[in-house]
Amino acid sequence: MEYIEAVADMIVESKKVVVFTGAGFSTESDIPDFRGPQGIWSKFDPDELNLPNFLRSEEIREKYWQVHRMFWEAVKDARPNSGHYAVTELHNMDKLDCVITQNTDGLHQKSGTPDEKMLELHGTMHWVDCLECGQRYPRDYAHEKMLAGEKVPRCGSCKGILKPATVAYGQSMPERETREAGERSAGCDLFLAAGSSLVVYPAAQMPLLAKRGGARLVILNLTETPHDHHADMVINEKTGETMSRIVAKAKQKINS
Repeated sequence: MEYIEAVADMIVESKKVVVFTGAGFSTESDIPDFRGPQGIWSKFDPDELNLPNFLRSEEIREKYWQVHRMFWEAVKDARPNSGHYAVTELHNMDKLDCVITQNTDGLHQKSGTPDEKMLELHGTMHWVDCLECGQRYPRDYAHEKMLAGEKVPRCGSCKGILKPATVAYGQSMPERETREAGERSAGCDLFLAAGSSLVVYPAAQMPLLAKRGGARLVILNLTETPHDHHADMVINEKTGETMSRIVAKAKQKINS
């Protein structure tokens, strides 16, 4: 198809590719849409489970952990899809500047993309943090406590409140990652936005920063986004399969 060739040529001509991924990038790994009509958030009120309430109320903490237990059970054994492996291949081809992701599932790292190339704007499900002493534990540490009957898991060192290392409602975005994402977006020469509706800010401003910095912008998403009119190319197809075909074609062109 023409768009596969066109984007592959863009990759070949680029030196700094930024890949930006949203929830749609992980659906081909059978991770459900948590915000959909049957999603987890349809059973709970996200506005109630915000950070101030989490800090204030043991009852809210219990509900919050109940929700995150469902999240974790949905993603802990998930496997990367062809799109994740394609992004890792971009790294292997020495084309990838970084991955900016709204996802917290860790599938980019599972596919082999190095941690130092990752900017996780909404945190990660794979760790939990003690809000008292700052100790960080693997997510399974809290999960095992819950399976043993602890409704609100506590820190093993200081008995402080544990919280998943994801960004909660009412919590600030991680400062370093957000700042660096803006800088990397503005400094790249090709920005590939895949599987994001591009409506959640400040993450959704990254494609605009890239475009303003002179980069070419490709948007790959099943449905239209508010930024489509800024893009050099819009592809409304499955993200994993399409990304895989694009990168394979780029590799073929480089090796030929």
